[in-house]
Amino acid sequence: MFTFRKPSAETVRKFLDGQDDLDFTYAPVGATADVPPADYRLNHTRKRIGAGREAFARARAALRRWDQFRIGWAEIRPADAVVRPGAVVAIVARRLGLWWLNACRVVYVVDEDGEAAARFGVAFGTLPGHVGSGEERFQVEWDGATDEVWYDVSSFSQPHLWLTRLGYPYMRRSQKLFGRQSAAAMVEALAREATVPPPG
Repeated sequence: MFTFRKPSAETVRKFLDGQDDLDFTYAPVGATADVPPADYRLNHTRKRIGAGREAFARARAALRRWDQFRIGWAEIRPADAVVRPGAVVAIVARRLGLWWLNACRVVYVVDEDGEAAARFGVAFGTLPGHVGSGEERFQVEWDGATDEVWYDVSSFSQPHLWLTRLGYPYMRRSQKLFGRQSAAAMVEALAREATVPPPG
Protein backbone atom coordinates (compact mmCIF):
# COMPACT_ATOMS: atom_id res chain seq x y z
CA MET A 1 0.00 0.00 0.00
CA PHE A 2 1.31 3.46 -0.82
CA THR A 3 0.03 6.96 -0.18
CA PHE A 4 1.09 10.51 -1.00
CA ARG A 5 0.94 11.57 2.65
CA LYS A 6 2.40 9.97 5.74
CA PRO A 7 -0.17 7.46 7.01
CA SER A 8 -1.96 8.47 10.20
CA ALA A 9 -2.03 6.22 13.26
CA GLU A 10 -5.64 5.33 12.40
CA THR A 11 -4.72 4.40 8.84
CA VAL A 12 -1.92 2.16 10.11
CA ARG A 13 -4.21 0.54 12.68
CA LYS A 14 -6.86 -0.29 10.07
CA PHE A 15 -4.18 -1.58 7.70
CA LEU A 16 -2.78 -3.92 10.37
CA ASP A 17 -6.26 -5.07 11.42
CA GLY A 18 -6.76 -6.23 7.84
CA GLN A 19 -3.45 -8.14 7.86
CA ASP A 20 -3.66 -9.74 11.30
CA ASP A 21 -5.29 -13.05 10.25
CA LEU A 22 -3.54 -13.43 6.90
CA ASP A 23 -0.84 -15.97 6.11
CA PHE A 24 2.79 -15.33 5.25
CA THR A 25 3.48 -14.77 1.55
CA TYR A 26 6.38 -17.24 1.37
CA ALA A 27 6.86 -20.92 2.19
CA PRO A 28 10.24 -21.21 4.00
CA VAL A 29 9.02 -19.50 7.19
CA GLY A 30 11.82 -19.38 9.77
CA ALA A 31 14.60 -20.06 7.27
CA THR A 32 16.67 -17.07 8.47
CA ALA A 33 17.48 -19.25 11.49
CA ASP A 34 18.92 -21.99 9.28
CA VAL A 35 19.76 -22.24 5.58
CA PRO A 36 18.14 -19.53 3.39
CA PRO A 37 16.27 -20.74 0.30
CA ALA A 38 18.28 -20.80 -2.91
CA ASP A 39 15.58 -19.25 -5.09
CA TYR A 40 15.49 -15.97 -3.15
CA ARG A 41 17.87 -13.00 -3.24
CA LEU A 42 19.99 -12.80 -0.09
CA ASN A 43 21.16 -9.75 1.85
CA HIS A 44 23.61 -9.72 4.73
CA THR A 45 25.08 -6.91 6.82
CA ARG A 46 27.38 -7.48 9.77
CA LYS A 47 29.07 -4.76 11.84
CA ARG A 48 30.96 -4.57 15.12
CA ILE A 49 29.05 -2.10 17.29
CA GLY A 50 30.79 -2.29 20.66
CA ALA A 51 32.46 -4.41 23.30
CA GLY A 52 31.49 -5.85 26.65
CA ARG A 53 28.44 -7.23 28.38
CA GLU A 54 27.06 -3.77 29.07
CA ALA A 55 27.19 -2.88 25.37
CA PHE A 56 25.38 -6.11 24.55
CA ALA A 57 22.66 -5.29 27.08
CA ARG A 58 22.22 -1.86 25.47
CA ALA A 59 22.11 -3.43 22.01
CA ARG A 60 19.45 -5.92 23.12
CA ALA A 61 17.38 -3.07 24.57
CA ALA A 62 17.80 -1.14 21.31
CA LEU A 63 16.41 -4.03 19.26
CA ARG A 64 13.47 -4.31 21.65
CA ARG A 65 12.73 -0.64 20.88
CA TRP A 66 13.17 -1.21 17.12
CA ASP A 67 16.00 1.36 17.12
CA GLN A 68 17.49 -0.24 14.00
CA PHE A 69 14.67 1.49 12.09
CA ARG A 70 15.65 5.00 13.23
CA ILE A 71 17.21 5.88 9.89
CA GLY A 72 15.13 8.86 8.79
CA TRP A 73 13.09 7.22 6.03
CA ALA A 74 11.67 4.12 7.74
CA GLU A 75 9.97 3.35 11.05
CA ILE A 76 8.00 0.62 12.80
CA ARG A 77 4.35 1.15 13.68
CA PRO A 78 3.03 0.91 16.26
CA ALA A 79 6.23 2.35 17.71
CA ASP A 80 5.66 0.56 21.01
CA ALA A 81 5.05 -2.86 19.45
CA VAL A 82 6.32 -5.63 21.71
CA VAL A 83 8.99 -7.87 20.22
CA ARG A 84 7.26 -11.25 20.48
CA PRO A 85 6.37 -14.07 18.08
CA GLY A 86 3.10 -13.41 16.30
CA ALA A 87 3.18 -9.61 16.66
CA VAL A 88 2.04 -7.85 13.48
CA VAL A 89 3.76 -4.57 12.65
CA ALA A 90 3.93 -2.13 9.77
CA ILE A 91 7.11 -0.75 8.25
CA VAL A 92 6.33 2.80 7.17
CA ALA A 93 8.88 3.97 4.62
CA ARG A 94 9.23 7.01 2.37
CA ARG A 95 10.77 6.18 -1.00
CA LEU A 96 10.42 7.73 -4.47
CA GLY A 97 8.29 10.53 -3.06
CA LEU A 98 5.66 8.11 -1.72
CA TRP A 99 4.82 6.65 1.69
CA TRP A 100 4.76 2.85 1.72
CA LEU A 101 3.02 0.63 4.26
CA ASN A 102 4.41 -2.91 4.52
CA ALA A 103 2.95 -5.56 6.82
CA CYS A 104 5.08 -8.11 8.68
CA ARG A 105 4.60 -10.68 11.43
CA VAL A 106 7.30 -11.62 13.94
CA VAL A 107 8.30 -15.22 13.19
CA TYR A 108 10.62 -15.91 16.11
CA VAL A 109 12.70 -14.29 18.81
CA VAL A 110 16.17 -15.46 19.88
CA ASP A 111 17.21 -14.73 23.46
CA GLU A 112 20.27 -16.63 24.69
CA ASP A 113 22.51 -15.45 27.51
CA GLY A 114 25.43 -17.74 28.33
CA GLU A 115 28.77 -17.27 30.03
CA ALA A 116 30.76 -17.63 26.80
CA ALA A 117 28.33 -16.07 24.33
CA ALA A 118 24.99 -14.30 24.13
CA ARG A 119 22.63 -13.27 21.39
CA PHE A 120 19.29 -11.58 20.97
CA GLY A 121 17.39 -11.38 17.73
CA VAL A 122 14.03 -10.96 16.08
CA ALA A 123 12.89 -12.16 12.67
CA PHE A 124 9.79 -11.13 10.81
CA GLY A 125 8.17 -12.33 7.62
CA THR A 126 6.07 -10.63 4.99
CA LEU A 127 2.27 -10.61 4.88
CA PRO A 128 0.13 -9.89 1.78
CA GLY A 129 0.28 -6.14 2.46
CA HIS A 130 4.01 -5.98 1.71
CA VAL A 131 5.71 -5.06 -1.55
CA GLY A 132 8.21 -7.88 -1.09
CA SER A 133 8.06 -11.51 -0.08
CA GLY A 134 10.52 -13.04 2.36
CA GLU A 135 12.01 -12.80 5.82
CA GLU A 136 14.49 -10.62 7.69
CA ARG A 137 16.35 -11.28 10.94
CA PHE A 138 18.00 -8.64 13.15
CA GLN A 139 20.42 -9.94 15.76
CA VAL A 140 23.01 -8.70 18.24
CA GLU A 141 25.71 -11.03 19.54
CA TRP A 142 28.32 -10.95 22.27
CA ASP A 143 31.41 -13.15 21.85
CA GLY A 144 32.97 -13.95 25.21
CA ALA A 145 36.28 -14.92 23.61
CA THR A 146 36.83 -11.48 22.08
CA ASP A 147 34.36 -9.44 24.20
CA GLU A 148 33.05 -7.94 20.94
CA VAL A 149 29.42 -7.07 20.23
CA TRP A 150 28.15 -7.51 16.68
CA TYR A 151 25.02 -6.45 14.83
CA ASP A 152 23.90 -8.85 12.13
CA VAL A 153 21.09 -8.49 9.56
CA SER A 154 20.21 -11.41 7.32
CA SER A 155 17.34 -11.58 4.85
CA PHE A 156 15.98 -13.29 1.77
CA SER A 157 13.41 -11.78 -0.55
CA GLN A 158 11.57 -11.72 -3.85
CA PRO A 159 9.29 -9.07 -5.33
CA HIS A 160 5.64 -9.64 -4.41
CA LEU A 161 3.66 -7.01 -6.34
CA TRP A 162 3.87 -6.18 -10.06
CA LEU A 163 5.13 -2.71 -9.19
CA THR A 164 8.08 -4.10 -7.24
CA ARG A 165 8.83 -6.60 -9.99
CA LEU A 166 9.33 -3.64 -12.30
CA GLY A 167 11.37 -1.72 -9.75
CA TYR A 168 13.19 -4.65 -8.14
CA PRO A 169 16.72 -3.32 -8.83
CA TYR A 170 15.78 -0.17 -6.88
CA MET A 171 14.26 -2.30 -4.12
CA ARG A 172 17.52 -4.25 -3.86
CA ARG A 173 19.54 -1.04 -3.57
CA SER A 174 17.17 0.18 -0.84
CA GLN A 175 17.63 -3.09 1.05
CA LYS A 176 21.41 -2.73 0.97
CA LEU A 177 21.17 0.92 2.02
CA PHE A 178 18.88 -0.05 4.89
CA GLY A 179 21.40 -2.64 6.09
CA ARG A 180 24.19 -0.06 6.30
CA GLN A 181 22.03 2.66 7.83
CA SER A 182 20.41 0.36 10.38
CA ALA A 183 23.88 -0.69 11.56
CA ALA A 184 24.77 2.99 11.96
CA ALA A 185 21.50 3.52 13.86
CA MET A 186 22.46 0.75 16.27
CA VAL A 187 25.87 2.34 16.89
CA GLU A 188 24.11 5.63 17.65
CA ALA A 189 21.62 3.90 19.95
CA LEU A 190 24.43 2.34 22.00
CA ALA A 191 26.24 5.67 22.26
CA ARG A 192 23.03 7.43 23.28
CA GLU A 193 22.23 4.87 25.97
CA ALA A 194 25.78 5.05 27.33
CA THR A 195 25.36 8.78 28.05
CA VAL A 196 22.02 8.43 29.87
CA PRO A 197 22.58 8.67 33.65
CA PRO A 198 21.19 5.80 35.74
CA PRO A 199 17.82 6.44 37.47
CA GLY A 200 17.85 7.80 40.99
